[in-house]
Amino acid sequence: MPPKKTILLFGLLLLLVPSVVAGDAAGPGPAAESGGISLPWRSDFAASLALAQKEGKVVLVNFTGSDWCVWCHRLRDEVFLTPVFAAYSAKDLILVELDFPRKTPLPAAVELQNRTLAEKYEVTGYPTILLLQADGKVLGRLGYMQGGPKTFVRELKHLAASRPNQG
Repeated sequence: MPPKKTILLFGLLLLLVPSVVAGDAAGPGPAAESGGISLPWRSDFAASLALAQKEGKVVLVNFTGSDWCVWCHRLRDEVFLTPVFAAYSAKDLILVELDFPRKTPLPAAVELQNRTLAEKYEVTGYPTILLLQADGKVLGRLGYMQGGPKTFVRELKHLAASRPNQG
């Protein structure tokens, strides 16, 4: 694709994908950014479930080790920071990042929330991706997978289709 068309396509995508989603009482969590794509990752789990209920969306929870996990970085770079995932997530998902860094300290309340949720959902490795209903019930569990964003989004859509009482 010629450079001008690529720049135009990227500019249009940025207009279509909101970079900030209101509703998280503590504000959005860390935003993953690369190549102009910014995703509204939230860190407040309870507020994210409430927002999902209000908007009729499902919640994607990313259990990650942001400062040490190679597979987490690959998932971020190969899937999360792509236009395909950004477009799907803006329309259908509330994104939650629960981080387990080794070098970067977290606020005590965030660390407790993340650890408690990892125990509740039996997370034993990273990355672990959970797709949840707005009531916190698990629709499915994923990790890093080959195939890029189209494969990942296809699997998310399949899991979301099992949600009861879809409009």
